[in-house]
Amino acid sequence: MSLTQISEIHINPMTGDDIEEVVKIEEAAYGPHHWAKSSFYDEMSNKLAKYYTAKTPAGELVGYAGTWHIIDEGHITTIAVKKDYLRNHIGEAIIHKILEDCYENGVKYLTLEVRASNIPAIKLYEKYGFQSLGTRKGYYQDNNEDALIMWTENIFYDKFKQKYQENIKTLKKLINIR
Repeated sequence: MSLTQISEIHINPMTGDDIEEVVKIEEAAYGPHHWAKSSFYDEMSNKLAKYYTAKTPAGELVGYAGTWHIIDEGHITTIAVKKDYLRNHIGEAIIHKILEDCYENGVKYLTLEVRASNIPAIKLYEKYGFQSLGTRKGYYQDNNEDALIMWTENIFYDKFKQKYQENIKTLKKLINIR
């Protein structure tokens, strides 16, 4: 259960002004092997990259994610939510924004890596049509943990779109997304 409950979240493109707060969340979520501040600044000028922040109505940055769009594939590079705000559907709202951008930009497939032990994240990704299609052995530097490689089917397929719309309808009953 989260320590802080919210009913509304604002998802917007990440700016350079957000990076200090993003790095704090990144450090807390990923420990000593987190992305450097310079990596996020580099991503701001990467033409393939799309990064987003999740903020409360009061403006507190509580989550973020990034993707790369390469032709018709999208790769979720990083995603995290502030620990005090977990279980508020913030990560799910960010995934919704990522998928909407993929639809708008003709990105057909999404992929990501996730720690094999991160069951809550795996369940969320599976809810949104990701399937584990392989493993990267010893992927995580801090403990040599394996990463699951997860992919969606073509997000333009009717079956995928129908499940996605059902998920979004339910999500919007739980949290107001702006």
